[in-house]
Amino acid sequence: MERKQTTNRLALATLTSLFFMWGFITCMNDILIPHLKELFRLSYLQAMLVQFCFFGAYFIGSLIYFLISYFKSDPINRIGYKNGILLGLLVSAIGCFLFYPAAAFVQYGLFLSAFFILGIGFTLLQITANPFVALLGEQHTASGRLNLVQGFNSLGTTIAPILGGYLIFELFADGTEITGSETKFPYLFFGVVFLLLFILVKLVKLPVFKNDDTSALGLGALRFPQLRLGAIGIFCYVGAEVAIGSFLINFLNLPEVGGMSEVVAKNYLSLYWGGAMIGRFLGAISFNSAISLTKKIVYMLFVACVITALIFGIVDLPLQQAWVFGLLVLGNLLLFYVGRFIASRTLLFFAMMNVLLILLTVFGPGEVALWSLVAIGLFNSVMWSNIFTLAISGLKEYTSQGSSLLVMSILGGALVPLGQGAIADYIGLNESFLLPAVCYLYLVYFGYYCFRKGLDGSAKTATVSSGH
Repeated sequence: MERKQTTNRLALATLTSLFFMWGFITCMNDILIPHLKELFRLSYLQAMLVQFCFFGAYFIGSLIYFLISYFKSDPINRIGYKNGILLGLLVSAIGCFLFYPAAAFVQYGLFLSAFFILGIGFTLLQITANPFVALLGEQHTASGRLNLVQGFNSLGTTIAPILGGYLIFELFADGTEITGSETKFPYLFFGVVFLLLFILVKLVKLPVFKNDDTSALGLGALRFPQLRLGAIGIFCYVGAEVAIGSFLINFLNLPEVGGMSEVVAKNYLSLYWGGAMIGRFLGAISFNSAISLTKKIVYMLFVACVITALIFGIVDLPLQQAWVFGLLVLGNLLLFYVGRFIASRTLLFFAMMNVLLILLTVFGPGEVALWSLVAIGLFNSVMWSNIFTLAISGLKEYTSQGSSLLVMSILGGALVPLGQGAIADYIGLNESFLLPAVCYLYLVYFGYYCFRKGLDGSAKTATVSSGH
């Protein structure tokens, strides 16, 4: 038993590095979009093809995976989770290396191809790594583990704008002229990192999960209502989170909100994503049943203080703003307690809170609207992990197939922002935030459904043995 726990801890540590890297690389897109827009003199629509290709790859890759599992059998059941992760790392490395010829030939089409291949690699990692983390331990602690690794994913998104911006705009910049070569060496480095992770995963002795039935043909995953509802939940969550992040700076530019410049507003965007990081680390503690209630509260308070201090050491905001943000973090801690550290119940209350925060954003005065929008990041935090583990709970041999459907639902990150943009153009930016509110209302329903059904976010679906 002790050997098994040690193996699981090593596996979790290895997978955590993967979550950090794909969070980091995903956030690099936000840095490259304005860079490529200026280099190729693109319109905003043309520049958004970056996100279209990247997130479109999630949908296409997951659709292909699902079709294979339907007509043949689930690929991960055949090759195993470890080999699936290795394949995802290899494809991700190839995607990074493709940035070199794209920059050398200064071809936008090659850049888009690189983004698409990188997205395919991340799709494979999402399909395999998320359920693998959920399987590494007790059923009722699956959400806690996913929140932990998602916390490091958020750490990657927090660091990427700072480090990535330095690499692209300073270290490898060619004076004041943009030539495209600025991306060659950073992405070569990222590709090498993925290859090193490939070697690490290959050499590390990871648990092997085997399903009793490896011939999971047909649409077996869709027989489970929690999976069907969870797929819509992932669509709504990702769509709302990305849409809010995409429009936050524009919202803060409004005179009635603050009339902030982009230079100032980007710091509040960092708080929005930093709040997600805080909540995910708190969620990792909250859903760990091995920790007593008193210790949970102490640990969560300590972690909240440390990470809040770290964030305000990065952003360029007056220190007194930390008090306002700190009060929001305390509110987040309180709602964890109200949720009784249960995945479904916490999702329910967090979604309800986000609906309230959006209403305050739309109808409240400037300062209230500002902090209400920023606070949504705190309550977005555990949604991905909780929705995912609740949706695949009890799927057994259909876990990987169900996972591919959930990753396919990341398409919400491409469609919901477009919908909000259309509403903003025709009605107004303030009112456009009511679309994410509708998304969170659905998550209120999904959280209530899972709580009523007694789903606890467990994902134990296989017998476990040690080995490669």
